[in-house]
Amino acid sequence: MRFITTALLLLHAVLLPSAGLRAQDLRASDWHGLKLWDNKPAVEWMTEAFPIGNGRIGGMVFGGIQQERIQFNKLSLWTGDEVNTGSYQAFGDIIIDFDDAATSAIPSDYQRVLDLTDAIHRISYTDNGVRYRREYFCNFPDNVMVLRFTSNQAAAYSAAIRLKDAHDARTTAKGTTLTIAGRLENGMDYQATLSIKADGGTVTARPDDTGGYYLDVAEADAITMLLSAATDYSNQREQQWKGEAPAIKVARILASTPKTYQSLLRRHTKDYKALFGRVSIDLGATPAAARHLPTHERLIRYQGADDPELEALIFQYGRYLLISSSRKGGLPANLQGIWNDSNNPPWRSDYHSNINVQMNYWLAEPTNLSECHIPYLDYINSMREVKKEHTQKEYPGVRGWTVRTENNIFGGESFSWNTPGSAWYAQAIWEHYAFTRDENYLRHFAYPIIKEVVEFWDDHLKRRDDGTVVAPMGWSPEHGPVEDGVSYDQQIVWDLFTNYIEAAGVLNVDRAYRDHILDLRERLLKPKIGRWGQLQEWETDRDDPDNKHRHVSHLFGLHPGRQFSLSETPELAKAAKVSLLARGDASTGWSMAWKMNFWARLHDGDHAYQILRNFITPVGGSGIDYKEGGGIYANLFCAHPPFQIDGNFGYTAGIAEMLVQSQTPAIEVLSALPMKWPTGRVGGLRARGNFEIEDLQWRDGKIVSITIRSLSGEDCRIRVPNALKASRGVNAESGAQQYIYSFKTKKGKRYSFYAAE
Repeated sequence: MRFITTALLLLHAVLLPSAGLRAQDLRASDWHGLKLWDNKPAVEWMTEAFPIGNGRIGGMVFGGIQQERIQFNKLSLWTGDEVNTGSYQAFGDIIIDFDDAATSAIPSDYQRVLDLTDAIHRISYTDNGVRYRREYFCNFPDNVMVLRFTSNQAAAYSAAIRLKDAHDARTTAKGTTLTIAGRLENGMDYQATLSIKADGGTVTARPDDTGGYYLDVAEADAITMLLSAATDYSNQREQQWKGEAPAIKVARILASTPKTYQSLLRRHTKDYKALFGRVSIDLGATPAAARHLPTHERLIRYQGADDPELEALIFQYGRYLLISSSRKGGLPANLQGIWNDSNNPPWRSDYHSNINVQMNYWLAEPTNLSECHIPYLDYINSMREVKKEHTQKEYPGVRGWTVRTENNIFGGESFSWNTPGSAWYAQAIWEHYAFTRDENYLRHFAYPIIKEVVEFWDDHLKRRDDGTVVAPMGWSPEHGPVEDGVSYDQQIVWDLFTNYIEAAGVLNVDRAYRDHILDLRERLLKPKIGRWGQLQEWETDRDDPDNKHRHVSHLFGLHPGRQFSLSETPELAKAAKVSLLARGDASTGWSMAWKMNFWARLHDGDHAYQILRNFITPVGGSGIDYKEGGGIYANLFCAHPPFQIDGNFGYTAGIAEMLVQSQTPAIEVLSALPMKWPTGRVGGLRARGNFEIEDLQWRDGKIVSITIRSLSGEDCRIRVPNALKASRGVNAESGAQQYIYSFKTKKGKRYSFYAAE
């Protein structure tokens, strides 16, 4: 590359704007169309109902006319303990049977709509001349689910309201509240209370045929319901995982809840929009006729026509789902996020350590939801002591800890040992620092955890006579032999050691041990290129070019790792491409999402986009035969199948990677832009080094303008596809179809570049 120093005058550095303005930064049209909707009630939980949640409570809404059902969950309701994995449990259902509802055809004006811009589920229809409206949301500040029923006619609501327990506890009534409470087989106590306020009319408790009670609402003008659910779970092992009694929690929550619906609504929308509104995306326009189709019809149309707004909708849906299932102070999103209607869900609806829980959080930092990452980091921290005990029993004499594949909320685990699992956990611990540059967090929270896992591998690795270091008896998920030097293990350990070396350097601590790990990393068995040009999955060159297995674990170093890339290790990147081509494009839902990210890292936006289109393939039914191939359900849940939320999160991360990457020394902008998105705009994506791409506009595949906010004042380096106008003091390099700009920044200032032509 030739090196030049530019002295143009169009780089702007201005003070950071005040907090709270981000949601308004991009034009209002970017917010249009961010709705899932249907013209009929849902019948199937997995494929049709729409999700709401606040990171504590989750609900699946059916929107029935004669009978409404809202199935709900509490993220801490688990069986199992420190030894037995158990499974995530369903909590219960709110069932509302409406009197005098029409039993004929679905009203022609029926709509149920999930609006991603405010996280409100709205249902409207006309029945017997009365216009009915419902609004549902899960309020995080007040920790309640809120249901509001109104109409344009007085005394329009008469209904029987039931609160059903998924574990068959009887429903009790007190005044205008219903309560279910019980104890699981592991001793966990739980309770949910539904409080009902009717405007006008009467509310009467009546016995049902199970020995419990329901509430009979007669001739109400409007109804407001508040649901609070709690368990006695605490993430503190020293308290035996026990905290405050759920009855006390629920009573306190309901007593402190704002008195009016409008107050609850305002607090909810302010909280939610402060997170969701940070990122706006425009990938192109969809014809209005297509945009206004019900979502399930839009999916069908998509199989033969372009719909960039649908692609953007599913991107933002992933962010909505993370906000709804992972909030600070709670547990992380599991295999199904927070939503589960079974007491024996597929794979326990657990925390799978060999990609699934990790994929859940790939989008957190790049799509500006760093706070939503915290539950996963806290979960890792809470598991340490239990995992150390388990690890010592399996691997006597080692320091540190690792994990099995299936994991619960008490440290219990099952299935095979996934020895690189804790090192993969540690990547998330590091990434939060890499994006935020919070040195206090690194010193007091992250570094001790990362070092513990490094110590496990320091003790566990096998030193060969020739000096090579290998991970012993590994398994490439979820196929092949158990043997030494499996690529999946080697690459994750390399990533762990690299992150540790950088962390120790930043903190200027443990210099001798850092040097020891640096030496150990250099002696790790290196990635190998095999006989047909592939990146080998095992040390032995046995890869089968006809193998279409869903796991592509031997490419961890490409994504989410950073061991090889086109710019730094082109030969390994080329071999990774050969492996990917052999593996094929079609697979399960989450696997396709991972492949989007792989192809983005290979700077092949068109191939990433082809995988994206494959991902948006309608899948019917609610079966568990993942060998049939994945896609997406009518409610836009990822179909593994069955439903697994990691695919939704991986898809969103994939689009972020197509637009902005930062795992190499430079922030790479539009390095994987597909031809299908020639013109567009995105704002709010984050890059490592604590930079925010505040606004990025492109036309005909070239950058028109880009504004970067420096939130830590570090040096910045960007790689872009076309020449930009820069400023005095900005170093510029140009080469084959790429331009690199390097410049110093000050904390709290913006830097803008514009197309040179």
